[in-house]
Amino acid sequence: MATSLSLAPKPAAVAVAAAAIPRLVPPPSIDMSVPSPPPPLVSVSRSMVAKHKAVVVMGATGTGKTRLAVDLALQFGGEVINADKLQLHRGLDVATNKATADERAGVPHHLIGVAHPDEEFTAADFRRAASRAAAAVAARGALPIIAGGSNSYIEELVDGDRRAFRDRYDCCFLWVDVQLPVLHGFVGRRVDDMCGRGMVAEIEAAFDPDRTDYSRGVWRAIGVPELDAYLRSCAAGGGEEERARLLANAIEDIKANTRRLSCRQRAKIVRLDRLWRIRRVDATEAFRRRGGAANEAWERHVAAPSIDTVRSFLHGEFTTAAETTAAPVPPPPLLPMFALAAAGAGV
Repeated sequence: MATSLSLAPKPAAVAVAAAAIPRLVPPPSIDMSVPSPPPPLVSVSRSMVAKHKAVVVMGATGTGKTRLAVDLALQFGGEVINADKLQLHRGLDVATNKATADERAGVPHHLIGVAHPDEEFTAADFRRAASRAAAAVAARGALPIIAGGSNSYIEELVDGDRRAFRDRYDCCFLWVDVQLPVLHGFVGRRVDDMCGRGMVAEIEAAFDPDRTDYSRGVWRAIGVPELDAYLRSCAAGGGEEERARLLANAIEDIKANTRRLSCRQRAKIVRLDRLWRIRRVDATEAFRRRGGAANEAWERHVAAPSIDTVRSFLHGEFTTAAETTAAPVPPPPLLPMFALAAAGAGV
C-alpha cells in the first residue's frame, strides 16, 4: 500500500506555484478553418473489400501529437485512441503527461487510465484494446485517430496478429517531427513546468518505500525512479542540504532521460518509415517561437498541411501504405552523435 510522506521544503527554484508557470504543451490551435463536409470513412481496397479509414499520429515525446490529433478530430469528426503505454495506466497524471480537459477540447479520448497502476499492459493487450476501440469509433461513423509515442505498441496494432488491423482499415500515418536540439530544449522546460504543476508531490504521494521494482506498470514513467533517492532521504529525515542536492540531481536526470527517450522514439519512427508510408510534418518552427507566433507557426506548418493530407486520404486521393510498392521518401538524417551530446541528449 502506498505510503504518503510529508514532502520536505523544496528549493525556491522548484517550489513554484503551478499558476506561475504556463503550461508548455502547445495550446489548442487558433483560427481553425471551417470543417469540411463529412468525407467517406470507408474505402474499397483492390481486393474489393470494404475497409474503414484510420489516422495514426506518431512522434517523439513533447512534439504535439495530442494537439494535432485534437485538431484533426475537430476537423473531421474523429475520436482519439491513446497509444502511450504509460497513459494507459491510472494515476500519475502529471508525470505521464495525460492531456487535460482543456487540451482535449471536448474530443472523446479512449484508453487513458484504463489499467491498474501495477498492471503489465503488453503490446498485445494494447492491440486488442485499441482494435476494439477503433471498431466502436468507426461504428459510430467517426474517424479513429490513434495518437501516442509508444511506437512498438503502434507497430503491434498495425502489423501484429497477421496484420488484422490493416485488413480492416486503410491507415494514414502522420509523423510530427521537431529538430532534436529544439525539441531537447523544449522538453527541459517542460520538465520544469511539470515540477511547477506538482509532479514531485504527485510522485511523493504515491511513493512506497517497499517498492524497488520500477519496471512495471505506471512506475516505469520517467520521474518515478529518478526521484527514489530523494524520497527515501525525505523518509529517513535527511538534512535539508542533502535533500536539495538529491532533488536537483533527480530533475536533471529526468530531463536527460526524457531527451534520450526522444532519440529512441525518433529512431524507431525512422525504421518504421522504411516499412510504412509515413507523412512527416516538421513542427520545428512552432517550437522555436512563443505565444501567438508559435500558434501561427503551428497552424501554417503543422495543422494546415496535416489537414490537407488527411482530407486527401479520406477522399482517396493518395495511395495508402498497404497498397503501394514505391519506396518511401527518406526522412532527414539523424543528428550525429556529437550534436546529440552538445544538445544534452546524453546518448
